[in-house]
Amino acid sequence: MGPVWQRDTMPRVTDHSPARTPHRASLGLALILAILGMVGPFTIDTPFPAFAQMRTEFGVDAAALQQVVSVYLIAFAVMSLFHGPISDAVGRRPVLIGSGVVYALASIACALSPNLTWLLVFRAVQGASAGGSAIVSRTVVTDLFRGPAAQRLMSLIMVIFGIAPAMAPVIGGWLLLIGPWQGIFWFLAAFGLLAATLVLFRLPESLPPQDRHPFHPGSILGQVLLVARDWRFQRVAWASALSFSAQILYVVAAPIFIVDILGKGEQDFWMFFVPMVGGMVLGSFLNGRLSEVWSPHRVVLTGQVVGLIAAVLNVGLASLPATAAQLPWAVIGPVGIGFGTGMAFPIFQLVILNMFPHSRGAASSMASFIQIILMAVLAGLVVPVVTGSALTLALTSLVFLVVGQSLWQWHVWSERSRPRTPTPARPTTERP
Repeated sequence: MGPVWQRDTMPRVTDHSPARTPHRASLGLALILAILGMVGPFTIDTPFPAFAQMRTEFGVDAAALQQVVSVYLIAFAVMSLFHGPISDAVGRRPVLIGSGVVYALASIACALSPNLTWLLVFRAVQGASAGGSAIVSRTVVTDLFRGPAAQRLMSLIMVIFGIAPAMAPVIGGWLLLIGPWQGIFWFLAAFGLLAATLVLFRLPESLPPQDRHPFHPGSILGQVLLVARDWRFQRVAWASALSFSAQILYVVAAPIFIVDILGKGEQDFWMFFVPMVGGMVLGSFLNGRLSEVWSPHRVVLTGQVVGLIAAVLNVGLASLPATAAQLPWAVIGPVGIGFGTGMAFPIFQLVILNMFPHSRGAASSMASFIQIILMAVLAGLVVPVVTGSALTLALTSLVFLVVGQSLWQWHVWSERSRPRTPTPARPTTERP
């Protein structure tokens, strides 16, 4: 029996040049796709060091300012349902370019916001547009590559993409040294324009016209419902989202965790983000190296074991007075969790996309919707409750990880007992 994530047969892609020279083409392609994926983490993490300054200027407390994250995430999640299906109908490039331009304009409006209310309005516009880059860029991988080649490219994207969460708060801190918090949003506007420009001049269309769906509301909604009703998809999507939340919990809680719990300042976010994201980058790198010699399930299982050990260790360190809320001890657990995430996450994404070879945009959209809604709940509801101490934060992270890993194992066991029923490939026309 083949690996779980290859159980569904997939049509071969048409004659795209990257598929003929994957090793040479993948680095440049991975860099562009990773930059597109960085839009989301940069939008969340770069403003974190400015939260204290924004609190003072707007005259609000930490809980109110946390909505700067949750409003963005909710808008991202709602619009994420449509970015992918629209790209299945009109192609990947129009969605990537259009969303990048709207994102840049929304970022400029955030920089010019006179109060928190207007800032939240334009953060919502940021969220509604940012998903175009993050969601659609993933589908390009499976448009062009299959099997180990897709796994290598996805892991390479994760390695480059992993720089964003580490660098974003550091960049935010640097920008605060030379000006007020508005400079962060001017930076985000420039980054959005960079992403759109790269797509315009360097990224070819990966979805040929003959493989597209009709562009009308019924077709778009139908693709979303097709994915949402699939219980196999739901298992893997929630396994991915909940497992990733063990790490993301620390990301969205960073302003409170780093400043209030660890007692650090605006320029100290790197002390936590750099090692934690370094663990994720290392895990993603190892994922790519193992793509030819290990089955995807073995790679995921190894990452899950490492992540679980790290999460348990994190709880232990957070419960001891000598190590609780103290560096470097507070970083050790999240680094291990990030390593496990880096090993498993690329495969989770490929499993989801390969379930729907003719509706990859819709599959990516629905998976992102689940993940971002969960992140919004973390930022707006969970973080204010569990950030009373390092221990409650560590315990919550462990719970998310255990539930997510359990869902993945349920999926693996279910797939092993399910009869193999090949999915007929849609006829395609070779491109000259």
